[in-house]
Amino acid sequence: MTYWLDLFTGTTWDEFREAGARISGFRARMRHAARRIKPGDILLCYLTGVMRWVGALEVVGPSNDARRIWKDEEFPVRLEVQPLITLSPEHGVAMGELQGRVDFFKGPEHRGKFKGFVRMSPNRFQKTEDGELILDLLRGAQSQPVARPVDAKKLARKPLYRIERTRGRTKSQALVSVPEAEDTTAEREQASGLESRAEPSHTEVQHHLLTLGAEMGFDLWVARNDRSKQFDGVALGSIHGTIGELPTQFNQATNRTIELIDVLWLKGNSIVAAFEVEATTSVYSGLLRMSDLLALQPNINIQIYLVAPDDRRGKVEQEILRPTFSLRDPPLAKVCGFLSFSKLMGNVASVRKLRLVPSLKPDFLQRLAEHFTSDEEP
Repeated sequence: MTYWLDLFTGTTWDEFREAGARISGFRARMRHAARRIKPGDILLCYLTGVMRWVGALEVVGPSNDARRIWKDEEFPVRLEVQPLITLSPEHGVAMGELQGRVDFFKGPEHRGKFKGFVRMSPNRFQKTEDGELILDLLRGAQSQPVARPVDAKKLARKPLYRIERTRGRTKSQALVSVPEAEDTTAEREQASGLESRAEPSHTEVQHHLLTLGAEMGFDLWVARNDRSKQFDGVALGSIHGTIGELPTQFNQATNRTIELIDVLWLKGNSIVAAFEVEATTSVYSGLLRMSDLLALQPNINIQIYLVAPDDRRGKVEQEILRPTFSLRDPPLAKVCGFLSFSKLMGNVASVRKLRLVPSLKPDFLQRLAEHFTSDEEP
């Protein structure tokens, strides 16, 4: 008997169980690997993103079942399975319980990448005892369930796709997202105010970023087309510290890109931090502007952030992991952090209450920001 890794997202695990938990599927490129799986082998099911082991399936054999089990992908390479254990994510075995006990997670240095073991499925366990340990832990979790909360946002993440690229004689692999079509009707309704939102407006967030930067002692830039917009009776372009001309060390193409970025913090001629605020407009446009800036000035060293409502986090993750951004060097997700409205506004309010703003360093935002990673294939 051989143990195999079977990867799921929170969504595909739910769809698998709703369909009867009798058919497991893999992408077409894994057809050769799947042929090595024999009846009686055990598939150990792992939820990426939330990093939980949730099931054990005994393989019956190949399947010709062609039902549409999964909404987002077909997973055409299919096996008939007999479920031995199927747990909810909340009752699953956390990957952290395996640290120091399995070959692919010998220490904290392997956290996240796990020696590449969880980047594809099916993937054979190199050590039978590792599979046996996970199966024992799953049995324990089934017989004595303990509920542990999971991050709902990570549970709902969309799948990534592995691609291979060649640079000269060097080949490398990357994981990218393929976002669904935009719901342009919904975006138009939001932009025109027909759909009410509890979050601050685009202009309000710009106002807070500008005033925060001023209190920290930075010069400010606000997008040229937003200067006349007002929040609380104050035009953005009139906030103390706002400059009228950009530093001159950049070329015309760079300056044209920079002048449309929502907010910049500057020190002398240097850009310290750049912010794109996406309240109701397309997330893609803000990321593209940031990517353009880095393409034009590859040696520039600044902090860049995409600031958006909490409920757009999933959209930001999908967009920032697109091929056009993931295949940059470095990938945009490595250098552009996501700041949710609630986290940004809440922390700024707390710091202001304690009168600590003048002593803040700009890297405090790095601790608040979330950087999306594709270390694990979801």
